[in-house]
Amino acid sequence: MNHALREALAAFRRAPLLTALSAAMIGLSLLVVGLFGVATWNVNRVLDEVESRVEIVAYLRDSASPDQVTELQAALVERPDVDQVFYVTREQALDNARRDMAEFDSIFSSLEVNPLPASLEIRMLARYRDAAGVRAVAAAASEMPIVEDVRFGADWLDKVFLLRKVAGAASVVLGATFGLVAALIIGAAVRISIFARKEEIEIMHLVGAGDAFIRGPFLLEGLFTGVLGGAAALSATYLVFRVLSGRVVHLAWMPAQWVGLGLLAGALLGMLASAFAVRRYLRTT
Repeated sequence: MNHALREALAAFRRAPLLTALSAAMIGLSLLVVGLFGVATWNVNRVLDEVESRVEIVAYLRDSASPDQVTELQAALVERPDVDQVFYVTREQALDNARRDMAEFDSIFSSLEVNPLPASLEIRMLARYRDAAGVRAVAAAASEMPIVEDVRFGADWLDKVFLLRKVAGAASVVLGATFGLVAALIIGAAVRISIFARKEEIEIMHLVGAGDAFIRGPFLLEGLFTGVLGGAAALSATYLVFRVLSGRVVHLAWMPAQWVGLGLLAGALLGMLASAFAVRRYLRTT
């Protein structure tokens, strides 16, 4: 291990330009993956925010007694898919309407009778908040005798969750494609580096060095180059993020776990590409 580490570090000192070029190629390929990660993270945040606003409103009949309302509220809260249920009185509904539609305040002020019904606002747990789950809760609420009508944005509900599925599938496909392209570019960069040192490998073979002994320094070299490329890609991605976030659109930076996975992916890709290239070259010598 000490020999492999010593030789890997010596290779960096002997050919710093080649090492820098290899790390730059890895960094550029991972930059695309990093930018895609920022875009994916922000799309998911927007969809999460839209989905969090999915709310079921059960409008109550005017004849509903306080005990019936309390009973219904308790029954809904006991459901495993319901998070919270808020009772909105007729007066609160009118106040909310005045606040949300201030331009119609004169109309609301002229009303002699409050036309708005009391209601129950039902918020679901996130893990149950899909099209089928929302419809199930809405159907259960609508069956209650004191419920006159149930609204949950049925027109756009399916579109929101369909958009989530499409975004998820696109993230997997595009992410895998970008990752594959990055792996190919990294492999090419490492192969160039190894080809430049083919005489060194041949000499080691001639003096009786085994494949594992020869392969060790190259694996560590690929690992270190991958880390350098990953760090360069991370810096470039953050620079692009800062420019776009401040001047074009407000964006959120990726979570630390994603950043860590990106650096780990760079290191592993560098090492695996190096292992593949060395193995292939050793077979031909």
